Amino acid sequence: MFFDSDLVMSALRALTPILLAALGGALCERAGVFNIGLEGLMLVGCFTAVSTSWFTGSPWLGVLVAALASAAYSLILAVGAVTLRGDAVVLGVAMNLLAAGLTSFLLRTVFGVQGTFDDPLLAGLPVLGGFSPLTYLAWAAVVVAAVLLSRHVWGLRLRGVGEAPDAAATLGVSPVRYKYAAVLASGVLCGLAGAQLALGNVTLFSENMTAGRGWIAVVAVMLGRAQPLGVLLAALLFGIAEAAGFRLQGVGLPQQATDAAPYVVTLGALFLTTARRRGRTADTTRNGRSTRSTRSIGPSGAPS
Repeated sequence: MFFDSDLVMSALRALTPILLAALGGALCERAGVFNIGLEGLMLVGCFTAVSTSWFTGSPWLGVLVAALASAAYSLILAVGAVTLRGDAVVLGVAMNLLAAGLTSFLLRTVFGVQGTFDDPLLAGLPVLGGFSPLTYLAWAAVVVAAVLLSRHVWGLRLRGVGEAPDAAATLGVSPVRYKYAAVLASGVLCGLAGAQLALGNVTLFSENMTAGRGWIAVVAVMLGRAQPLGVLLAALLFGIAEAAGFRLQGVGLPQQATDAAPYVVTLGALFLTTARRRGRTADTTRNGRSTRSTRSIGPSGAPS
């Protein structure tokens, strides 16, 4: 049977790092900072989680250091885009490239290996009910983010900063402070995502092991319109596609095809969603023009 409980468990494990990173991206989006550096932030989290766990023997310390290291790395985006008013897209791309090169260099320098570091002494995260504790944390984070953005004063101010920063400033709210907080929170969540990927899903570090998951998280933010529930559904789509791809390898499909399946599905969903939104916008525009035309003509056919 193709769809069974094992497939569901695999999908939930696959979506966890995507969900954590996408929630961080959603917070940045709500604050008016387009963060496409999620891939690099996750990769920094992966390496620091593995290296700290291996040197200390504590995976939890690895998780903590991963969150702090990714938060510190996110300051590049905060300072560059918020303080210096640079282009957030250019900064995000640069952060991704820097993280890929830096972690590859540190892998050779710290561990003396190239490609992959895998050691039996490397301690991974414990498993509770088939999942690591970070999986449950990711689901709880969805609820917390939803309540925060819709009901808490901090979340409402954050949305105000993203939608109308000048108006928020006139009310005594500091746009810079809230943007910094959103970017730093994004770094923490991406660090947790990297720790889950390196110590939860597997127990190793390999070069570029995020394999585009940070970009998928960016797409999840766009598909979910930076809404926590929408981001969850988009991440779940990727998780199901990735789990199905692994299952299809067992029936003889080429690995290259199954590895590409999650990205093809996600891009297809993004294309369909964008096309539907454009269709709705076009319909609204046509209806508005029709209404204005009807109002401009009186009952007798003469202009009113």
